[in-house]
Amino acid sequence: MTTTQQVNTGKGTARHAARLPTPDDVRRMLEGVIDPELHASVVELGMVDDVVVDEAGGVRITVALTTAGCPLRAQIKKDVESKVRGLPGVANVEVAYGEMTAEQKSAAMARARFNARENAAATEVPPTTRTLAVASGKGGVGKSSVTVNLAVALAARGFTVGVLDADIWGFSIPRMLGVEGRLGGADGKIHPNVVDVDGHQVKVVSMGFLVDDEETALMWRGLILTRALEQFLTDVRWGPMDYLLIDMPPGTGDVQMGLARLLPQAELLVVTTPARAAQKVAARVADMARRSFMKVVGVVENMSAYVAPDGSEVPIFGSGGGAALAGEIGAPLVASIPIEPEVSEGGDAGRPVAMTHPDGPTGRAFAELARRLAEELMPPVEMAGCTARMLIEAARAKKADAGAATPVAPVAPVTPPAG
Repeated sequence: MTTTQQVNTGKGTARHAARLPTPDDVRRMLEGVIDPELHASVVELGMVDDVVVDEAGGVRITVALTTAGCPLRAQIKKDVESKVRGLPGVANVEVAYGEMTAEQKSAAMARARFNARENAAATEVPPTTRTLAVASGKGGVGKSSVTVNLAVALAARGFTVGVLDADIWGFSIPRMLGVEGRLGGADGKIHPNVVDVDGHQVKVVSMGFLVDDEETALMWRGLILTRALEQFLTDVRWGPMDYLLIDMPPGTGDVQMGLARLLPQAELLVVTTPARAAQKVAARVADMARRSFMKVVGVVENMSAYVAPDGSEVPIFGSGGGAALAGEIGAPLVASIPIEPEVSEGGDAGRPVAMTHPDGPTGRAFAELARRLAEELMPPVEMAGCTARMLIEAARAKKADAGAATPVAPVAPVTPPAG
């Protein structure tokens, strides 16, 4: 069965046909909604009591809370609505509340305690961190530039931001942010390098900090790439962060699939250019995300036009590609980033344009994108607390059982494996 719905792309309204999601599709998407205090998905905790999808694309979800007056209910509601709206075919989402039975509460707490003690693959990314993968279908569309400038713009709004350079082969984040030096560590974990933006931290991890120089070629196969991503998520002491931006490699390969497995709460931002070829390739990234039950937050059209000194715009690479892609995949066009010489110059010099020229056309565009993310699309999690604090003690007990941590020396240069 299909349904046709209106999609607001920011540059007009497009129509697209999409198969209605099934209740199982909705539940799979909700596996990415993490209870901020129990640190497990609402599906795993048994909080999703019922899912109904009607023929018009309306979705009604009943969420069972640990207590009827749970202070986190508004946060959970926003996360549930946001995730499910990312499914093609969904016209509206309604969330109803129930309260867990005593048996359900016991089972949820047991599952949460089990995860806290036994889940060795748990990442170091706090469950309250909003995670955004910045992706593209092909190289050369400015994905890394969007990542670093958005990170700076978010930090300028007062947020603590992490940047993970998951483009293992094509790492460029250290140069674009002007960060040098090996990654060091302590307490058994690697520590990120840090960039200061108006007194707020941008924490950076990249393979570029582990090789001899930027010209070193990493001839690694897919499984090794996925393992490197896993280590960046599990062995790095990220610490508190409001946002983690992940600069993804182009395409739909092993790293993308590994991210969906390791961070089910991650959401996707698709970067394209006005060119038709870039648009069609970028659609594949959105399709991969949906197949992995990862929400697509929106589309960024990069290099949309050159803004002349008199304010006139020249669409050097054409126009309309971002809006067309947004209409095709059923996601909003969240930003159109103009072309300025300062963008490439800033990337080469390690001074992002969002930092050096915040009042220019491109700086204002990134500031507006950061505002939309923080206020509309992915607002930071507001912790209020509504479950037993025994989980904190369980986490402390787990660390105590592990014994005294061994300090970590600065990480040695990488020697790529043969083959």
